[in-house]
Amino acid sequence: MARRPRFVIHKHAATHLHYDFRLEAEGVLKSWAVPKGLPETPGVRRLAVSVPDHPLDYIDFKGVIPEGEYGAGKVEVWDRGSYELESWKKDKVVFRLEGKKVSGFYALVHMKDENWLFLKLKKG
Repeated sequence: MARRPRFVIHKHAATHLHYDFRLEAEGVLKSWAVPKGLPETPGVRRLAVSVPDHPLDYIDFKGVIPEGEYGAGKVEVWDRGSYELESWKKDKVVFRLEGKKVSGFYALVHMKDENWLFLKLKKG
């Protein structure tokens, strides 16, 4: 049986506290900065800003990024787990997360440029 793809949510105390959401796909971690964290209830929308892909080994990263470097600040693993992909299209990604803190069906919907909407669809 194939291993399910992983996700991680980093709590990132950079210039502004935010959460970095990362999905394992295509040999990298597809990544979005989510300023207010993932939505906890269906119908809530949160801004997610796409950021450059990260290498897979970053899934376990925790520590402090030194001052003067991109993303300087404390990074901790807030949640992690696996996900099941429902669909991945250019402008919409639908998936079910199975983490310790976060679980359920979610979607990322592309709006403009790097901006996406992060939605919780239903409990799961």
